[in-house]
Amino acid sequence: MNTFGRLFRVSIFGESHGHSTGVVLDGVPAGISLDAADFEKDLERRRSGTKGTTPRKEPDSPVLASGVLNGLTTGSPLTVIFENRDVRSAGYEKFRDVPRPGHADFTATKKWSGYNDIRGAGHLSGRLTNGLVAAGVLAKKIIAPVNVTSSLVEAGGENDISKAVDKASDLNDSIGGVVECRARNLPVGLGEPFFDSVESVISHIIFSIPAIRGIEFGAGFASARMKGSEHNDRIISDEGKTETNNAGGVNGGITNGNELFFRVAAKPTSSIALTQRTIDLKKGREVELKSEGRHDLCIALRIPVITEAAAAIALADLFLIHRGIQGNILSAKD
Repeated sequence: MNTFGRLFRVSIFGESHGHSTGVVLDGVPAGISLDAADFEKDLERRRSGTKGTTPRKEPDSPVLASGVLNGLTTGSPLTVIFENRDVRSAGYEKFRDVPRPGHADFTATKKWSGYNDIRGAGHLSGRLTNGLVAAGVLAKKIIAPVNVTSSLVEAGGENDISKAVDKASDLNDSIGGVVECRARNLPVGLGEPFFDSVESVISHIIFSIPAIRGIEFGAGFASARMKGSEHNDRIISDEGKTETNNAGGVNGGITNGNELFFRVAAKPTSSIALTQRTIDLKKGREVELKSEGRHDLCIALRIPVITEAAAAIALADLFLIHRGIQGNILSAKD
């Protein structure tokens, strides 16, 4: 549905061209220092305006509608709202009958029998990731001193990001990219075997980010070509530190005290300036379609901070679950 998490619960709402988007956070511990300025740094990293991003300019000024009093969280559900201001909705209705290749126009219209908001992809738009970024700000406070960072390391198959963006622009096309994420200072013991392993929980929320098409931890897919003697990380301290990190900081679904490391793959933006072939559902025949409007040439440019937020959210939930388990253990011993 629209909610993630067991104890730290994140619910997103809104549509790309609706009145607003936002997030409701339940399970936020009381007494955390918070005001609107705390969100600015990460929201600025997500904003458009740089080369290769959409010309749509949204201020994304967060409104803290509930859950904060006198600059501290109250423990009640915390609501953050972002008003949509730079909206141009004309021309989207035609995509119900002539769906854009690579978009959710076809699947969403079929799933909700045409009642879905198709403007700017509605509830399925990357616009709603501002709510994830806002939730990530709270999550980072919960998991401190754990430090989560992400960066774009490849775009369009090249390490020179700017060069790759220029090439795609010259071709009127779009490109994808690869984002690396690292979490440092993690304790040993987060995560549960099987269904709530660290990899499972992080992967679950990572795939909520529009355009993500793959994820790998540590050596990832390269491990399939390695021998056990090559892949095994030699333990070099009684704190669990290892010489290498092919496991990506996780063994048996549980953090092992090393740096958590994973990479995600973002696909090229589906809306491009080139004419594409699609189907006219009313006429039952192929037609040519050119996507107009304002779109990111490389959506991967804005994904690092979203990936960072998603990882922090997953870790915050695992932290709260772990504290509960530890508390129960202590009570049982007493």
